[in-house]
Amino acid sequence: MRPAQDKQTTTGLNQLEQLKKFTKIVADTGDFESIRQFAPTDATTNPSLIYAATQKENYTHFLEEVLTDRKNSGLTGAAQIDDPRFIFVRQKFSALRAVMDGAGVSEAHGMLFDLGVSSPQLDDAARGFSFRRDGPLDMRMDPAEGISAAQWLASAEEQQIREVIRDYGEERFAKQIAAAIVAARARAPLRRTRQLADLVAQAVRTREPGQDPATRTFQALRIYLNRELEEVSLMLPQAVARLASGGRLAVVSFHSLEDRIVKRFMARAARPEVPRDLPLRASEMPQAALKLVSRALKPSADEIKLNPRARSAILRVAERTAASYDATLDRIEPDARWRN
Repeated sequence: MRPAQDKQTTTGLNQLEQLKKFTKIVADTGDFESIRQFAPTDATTNPSLIYAATQKENYTHFLEEVLTDRKNSGLTGAAQIDDPRFIFVRQKFSALRAVMDGAGVSEAHGMLFDLGVSSPQLDDAARGFSFRRDGPLDMRMDPAEGISAAQWLASAEEQQIREVIRDYGEERFAKQIAAAIVAARARAPLRRTRQLADLVAQAVRTREPGQDPATRTFQALRIYLNRELEEVSLMLPQAVARLASGGRLAVVSFHSLEDRIVKRFMARAARPEVPRDLPLRASEMPQAALKLVSRALKPSADEIKLNPRARSAILRVAERTAASYDATLDRIEPDARWRN
C-alpha cells in the first residue's frame, strides 16, 4: 500500500471520495476502508473505475464508468443514482469485455469485484436461497435464465447430485444427502426450501458449530446452477487485460472455492512467463502482468461484530504492470473442476 504523493493521484482519490459520498455507500461486508486505501496509484483526473457485483443490492466504492449486476432488484437501486458518469449494466461477469466495449471504455484504472450474495437476496424467501425461510426452491440469480433448483433436483442422476454437493459445497456427507434427495423425490416432488433443508438435516449425522446442516448443500446448488465459479474464472483474465498500467484489481471472496481461484490466478499472473530451465539474471527477468499489493485481508473483529456475514470475506488486491498480457492464455474452460 502506497500513499498518494502527487497532484494527479490526489485529484483521482478526491474524485473517488466525492463519488463515494454521492452513492451513499452501504456495503454488506462493512465499510471497505481497506479497498479505498488501495485506490490506483496513478489515477488521472478522470479515472475509469468499475464496481462489479453480480449479486449485490447496493452500489458503492470505485464506481464511475460501469457497474454490472445480474439481479432484478438491482434495477431499483441503480435508478436512484442520477449521475452522467454512471452506467448500470445487468450482465454476467464473463461479459466484462463486451460490457466495457459497449460503454466505450477501453481500459479501467480500478476494478472491484464483490463476489458475495446480497443480504436482501438471501433474506427474500421468494428467491429460494434461504434454508431458514420457506419459499420456492429456485436459487437462480436471474429468475429468467436457466432452470430452478427444484427442476434440476427432479431430473439429475444421484451421482451428479452427489458430485455437485461434494465439489461445490465441500460437504463430507454428500453421498448420504444425494441418496436422501433421490429417495424423497420418488415419494413427492421437492419444491420448497424447507423441504430440502429438513431432508438434509436428517441426512447429516454431525453438525458444525454455529452452522445449519443445510448450509453447504444450499451453497453447492446455488454455485452450480448459476455457474458462479466459471464466471469468476472467465472474468479475471478479461479484467487484467483491460486494466490500465498502475490500475488496481480488488476481489472480495466469501468462500474457499472462490478465493482459491482468485489466489491462484493472481499468483500465476504475478509470475513472469519464462522456461523453468532458462538461466536468467534477476535483472533480465521479464515483467509479469500483475504485482501483488498485499497479503489477503480479512475483516476485523469489530467489523464482524457489526456485520456477522462479513466473517468469511477475503480481500485480495493486485496492481497491473506495463507488461503485455494475453487473456486467452489464462482462460479456464466452463466445465473445469474446482476441488483440486
